[in-house]
Amino acid sequence: MTQPHVFPFYRALPRLVKDPVTELARMGTEAGGRVVRLDIGPFRPYLVSHPDHVQQVLKTEWSNFVREGMFWRPLRRVLGHSVFSEGDPWESSRKILKPLFTAKYTASLGESLADIIAESMDELDEHARTGRPVDGGYQMMTITNQAVVQVLFGGHISRDTAERLIPEFATCATSIHFRLLLPFAPYSVRVPGDRRFLAAVKKIDDIVLPIIERTGAEADTGAKEVVSALMRARVGQDGRADVGQIRDDLVNVYGAATETTAMSLTWLWAVLHENPEVNDRLHQEIDDVVGDGPVRPAHVPRLTYLRMVLQEVLRVHPPGWIIPRQAVADTEIGGVRIKAGSQVLVSPYTTHRLPEFWDRPHEFDPERWSPEREERRHPFAFLPFGGGPHVCLGRHLYYLEAPLVIANVLSRYRQVLTNPQRLTPVPGASVRPKEKLMLRLTPKRPAAGLA
Repeated sequence: MTQPHVFPFYRALPRLVKDPVTELARMGTEAGGRVVRLDIGPFRPYLVSHPDHVQQVLKTEWSNFVREGMFWRPLRRVLGHSVFSEGDPWESSRKILKPLFTAKYTASLGESLADIIAESMDELDEHARTGRPVDGGYQMMTITNQAVVQVLFGGHISRDTAERLIPEFATCATSIHFRLLLPFAPYSVRVPGDRRFLAAVKKIDDIVLPIIERTGAEADTGAKEVVSALMRARVGQDGRADVGQIRDDLVNVYGAATETTAMSLTWLWAVLHENPEVNDRLHQEIDDVVGDGPVRPAHVPRLTYLRMVLQEVLRVHPPGWIIPRQAVADTEIGGVRIKAGSQVLVSPYTTHRLPEFWDRPHEFDPERWSPEREERRHPFAFLPFGGGPHVCLGRHLYYLEAPLVIANVLSRYRQVLTNPQRLTPVPGASVRPKEKLMLRLTPKRPAAGLA
């Protein structure tokens, strides 16, 4: 039997309090991919990062590692039970939603998605006219929010309503971080963020539940989008819809479809500032492929360097900093005995930085994704969307939406980061920078609407 690499309380806790995302990754890399046990008072989770071990947890023995336990308790308060759950809620929700997230169906949304994203550039045009810096993170969330709401939810959610959801989901994603860091703290004890989190969940319900009520009469229209599909599927034999389950499904889909893309594109602005040669090459490719015309889905397959850059952003800044699981039965990972009930934390941040699998792992190098250079990697060495049966449904949407957003912005403007600084990754439902990234946009040509 192999012993885990142990970080005792006096070493683990100060580091995790200081910078949970970065320090957890360092603990994993310091252990060289071995299974790590973190002694955090009464809480002793196992950190798993070696691709072999990740594959075991997420795929080969996935049914023994479930989405339960203290890490999931705070998330359940906003997500409820749907595609981020286990058992019947997960199976039924995934069965309903999977057809709306296939590669083929996602591709069919391309033209509409391109139109919506192009229209959303109007607000950026105004900032470029005045020279006022724009909050890059907020704009990425706004643009992806508008696109997702219109193509996935049809006309059921207005733009104004969708914009009201943005700050509430952002509050949930960030105010949960103390609960994730101290998951053993009882809920009878308030920790920082609890009040804001619960207020945001209530506001989300106040927005989403009326949408479900209004949509009830349209459930038989045959419309192929998320709200109508759920309304048709969730009607019981008595003819009444399961409103609570539909609410959970909608919240899960909305969060999954916006969060990964928006956070990935937020980190991109810092990356392009730090790597001017990547920025210049990316602008050149977009200018060559798109030219003076509007960005269309047909351009996306030709934007090969943009895809390489986005892949590398997902490697260096994976939105999911941990993937928590709980062991159902006794087992072994890497020769380390894992008892039933133990918490297991898969760490994409660590896995993406293991030198055994990534040459120069701390360097941002899009060339590692070049078709000519791309190596045969372990299938679980790169997991920005998780893996196994619980792999993220929205991954195909990401690879269409993210290039359309960036190609639209960079075909119109040169961007300068006006407040460069060291960014602090904030743990939560996804990882976002604590600091704002303010961009000054300069139009490339009059066609940007700035003549």
